[in-house]
Amino acid sequence: MLTGFSVPLSPTGGSSLAPTPPWHFVGNFLVVEYWADPEAVRAVLPPGLEPGEDPGKCAVFFSDNQYASDGGLELADPAVGQYMEAFIAVSATWEGKPAGACPYIFVDNDNSMMRGQIQGMPKQIGTIRMTRSFAIPSKAAPTAGQGGLFAGTLTHRDRRLIEATIRLEEETAELPNRMLQRMINMRYFPTLTQGRQNRPAVHELVRQRVRDTAMSPVWRGPATLEFGRSPWSEIGDLAPLRVGHGYRYTFAMTVDDLLTVRDLRQD
Repeated sequence: MLTGFSVPLSPTGGSSLAPTPPWHFVGNFLVVEYWADPEAVRAVLPPGLEPGEDPGKCAVFFSDNQYASDGGLELADPAVGQYMEAFIAVSATWEGKPAGACPYIFVDNDNSMMRGQIQGMPKQIGTIRMTRSFAIPSKAAPTAGQGGLFAGTLTHRDRRLIEATIRLEEETAELPNRMLQRMINMRYFPTLTQGRQNRPAVHELVRQRVRDTAMSPVWRGPATLEFGRSPWSEIGDLAPLRVGHGYRYTFAMTVDDLLTVRDLRQD
């Protein structure tokens, strides 16, 4: 008998790319808030979402992450438990309240990509790099405080899509991840059968539920942000017209639930 939480199912379930939740995460984040063309932002919103109160508001997130299931086996195998990620969050409105959506997201680990697909995050494989800070002073590493210079890059299919830098200036109580507090994403799985290819097997809006969150002090400073172009991605349409602050912090959470807010197959 085949068993497991996700494909590939196997006799013991040990081959699943994503094991049974809960999934525990912690990561160091670099975030740059910016404004894109409001019409380009509107174009990437899932059905049912409307533009946010601040049209065109977006943020780029880079993160260096570690993941573990309840058993913690991944901690002994960094190739499984570690991954890099970069994504764009766009501001939106859902049922008259502020929300966010994630039109593009990239990771460098196949099990992270599977977890994302399950959650409605349209993950692709990419190459993500981030400047690191270490526990001792060194000319090879920035300080994780005032004056520290950090950078993040995203490359997809050998093409540089995003470059960002942040020069830390001050601690702040402002939350750079507020768009993530009410994320509405879209789960979609197509049907290959002829005559039904326009009728997906799964097409629904979902809201991620997280628990056991924790956050470090947040540092903020001026930022730069540049987007590249690629024939294999439309992410360049969300290029910045104006760049706001950059942020650096550490964030942890546990994921073991997902709320379906609308079945789009019924529309």
